[in-house]
Amino acid sequence: MIGNALLTRLDARDRALFTRLSVFERASRGARLFWTAVTHLGGVLSSITAATFPFATQGSLVPEGRRALAALVISHLIVQLVKRTVGRRRPARVMGDVALIAEPDQFSFPSGHAAAAMSVAIVYSFAFPALASVLIPLAVLVGMSRVCLGVHYPGDVLIGQVIAALTAIPVARLV
Repeated sequence: MIGNALLTRLDARDRALFTRLSVFERASRGARLFWTAVTHLGGVLSSITAATFPFATQGSLVPEGRRALAALVISHLIVQLVKRTVGRRRPARVMGDVALIAEPDQFSFPSGHAAAAMSVAIVYSFAFPALASVLIPLAVLVGMSRVCLGVHYPGDVLIGQVIAALTAIPVARLV
């Protein structure tokens, strides 16, 4: 009983925060374009490209590429397992709003975009600490974009990023 009450309260707060952060129709065209561009940085094409780019160099960056790809794959598998187990419906389907971008599937928890962007950012931040101040905030922005565009609750993004950290940090530390 206590667990259900806690989950109900957390869900209510997550929905309230979502309502404050999502932009929907009130956003300017520029804001929509900005958040849409940012969200694509966590998409399949961008994440896989970022993880596999070092393979094209055939040089000293290949080990980092392997780590980034491993973290991306592991975090993605965990995200998909949790998504299919929990089955939380996307905000637009529950709250009657319209998402500003296409929903990749019917489930929102956790955010795959947030996990993908963060897992690759963490691995490369370990390999190149000078880039961490750019990569980590950029990954956070990808997560925020998912809420602003109406396809995820803030909690979905947070848990996606936690999954990324829990998978990417051990992978990044592999020798």
